[in-house]
Amino acid sequence: MFLIGLVLFTGASVACGLASNMWTLQLARMVQGVGAALQVPASLALLNHTFADPHERDRAIGLWGGIAGVAAAGGPIIGGLLVNALSWRSVFFLNIPVGIVALLLAWRFVPHIEGQQGRGLDLGAQFAGIIALALLTLAFIQSAAWGWTSLPILGSLAGFVLATVIFLLIERRAESPMLPLGLFRSLTFSAANSVGLLLNFGFYGELFVMTLFFQNIRGLSALITGLALLPQMGMAAFSSTLSGRVTGRRGARRSMIIGLTPGAAGFLLMTLVNAATGYLLFVLPLMAIGFGMAFTMPAMTTAVVSSAPKERSGIASGVVNASRQVGSALSVAVLGSFVSQRATFIPGMHLALASAGGAFLFGLLLTLLFVRQR
Repeated sequence: MFLIGLVLFTGASVACGLASNMWTLQLARMVQGVGAALQVPASLALLNHTFADPHERDRAIGLWGGIAGVAAAGGPIIGGLLVNALSWRSVFFLNIPVGIVALLLAWRFVPHIEGQQGRGLDLGAQFAGIIALALLTLAFIQSAAWGWTSLPILGSLAGFVLATVIFLLIERRAESPMLPLGLFRSLTFSAANSVGLLLNFGFYGELFVMTLFFQNIRGLSALITGLALLPQMGMAAFSSTLSGRVTGRRGARRSMIIGLTPGAAGFLLMTLVNAATGYLLFVLPLMAIGFGMAFTMPAMTTAVVSSAPKERSGIASGVVNASRQVGSALSVAVLGSFVSQRATFIPGMHLALASAGGAFLFGLLLTLLFVRQR
């Protein structure tokens, strides 16, 4: 499955770079997303099977998170450089050599692990889940334009509820459920997945809003915007690797608390800035947010994977990454709607940042109450 994901992602990157129109690009991006969705849970499942010792596994997952942090740190900057120096197509072409090297390494070193026999695809639940998320995202994205009381928005919300109920009914009766609901009997599993959703909701929503702020309000180019966000991204690359070491020694719960606390403080400090604020006053809050998100993410992942039975590690990995992606999608829809009008951008930005900080604070509360120290 990991190799299939790599092939799809790399091939779709070629198609994205060569796309001649928006429809082709969007279709290729969908395939790219499928490839990524196959790789990430599989990579975590491989780590879980490879490292039998819990402390070694925690450190390995921390290293996995560290690499993800480095990628998150370099993405905006490298993307800005490529767009300014070459074109937007070069952003996708960059994936090709990386994908080829990853394929060769995976073919040579990644062991084959037998999957569970007799498991189906559970297509009904997959379609119900896709429809539910699509309708919820649509409602939040279009709420500013259509109004919360408009028929399309109310219909989307009703459809979301119906699709969610259908999803749960299918999973309760399925012989091979895509998402075994019994996993959520573990308070640690449920709480840590919720923290994953809240993490991405806060961090990627803030990243989206601040990118708009620097480009549309401060008038910076894509490259300079990437450089302006460098303190946040650089701290993310550093702290995610550090988190793996701390989590391996002290456990996931403590690392999550250490990360969520300064992250929430950073968001709340950002609510004090405005269009005239000097850049140096952005640096400390940006560093706090980057540290908080990246220090928490590997620990949260460790908590989820460790709380599930080993034979369910692939499913657990899929659930935590699905939770994070849901958080990302909702963050852009919800927080983006707060800043949709330029005339009220700054008040909307403050509301968005306060909401992101609230998400981190709620994640901290869930961690304190429900995540158990292993």
